[in-house]
Amino acid sequence: MQREEIKTFLPHREPMLLVDDVEMIGDQAIAHYHVKGDEFFLQGHFPGYPVVPGVIICEIMAQSCCILIREELEKGCTPFYSGIDGARFKRQLRPGDTLTIEGRITNRRGQTFFVEAKSSVDGQLCCKGNLIFTLVPKTQE
Repeated sequence: MQREEIKTFLPHREPMLLVDDVEMIGDQAIAHYHVKGDEFFLQGHFPGYPVVPGVIICEIMAQSCCILIREELEKGCTPFYSGIDGARFKRQLRPGDTLTIEGRITNRRGQTFFVEAKSSVDGQLCCKGNLIFTLVPKTQE
């Protein structure tokens, strides 16, 4: 699934849409985001040595993993972060890198989903963590 199809599920739009493509393989989402170098979050982080902020890496992972709950999103819900547990950063993400994200649902309680996610660049672990999303009906936003 490419960006235009991803937009049918996610409410994010440029410049905050941070998923280039995603594919479902079994119960796992595999997604990619290529860091071009002109993104807003690289401006000033850091001059002369641009590095994607860790919180943005978590956002990239979250958007990628929301495709796991696309059937719920089609029902008119918006996914909101409820938590990030055990996030660990192992490698810098820089312009020219392509981040590969893998995620799978580990649990569900009502409208809350628990997702195990990790991201890597060229097979090297970049970030991992457990993400929690709660769906909110659009009428309550």
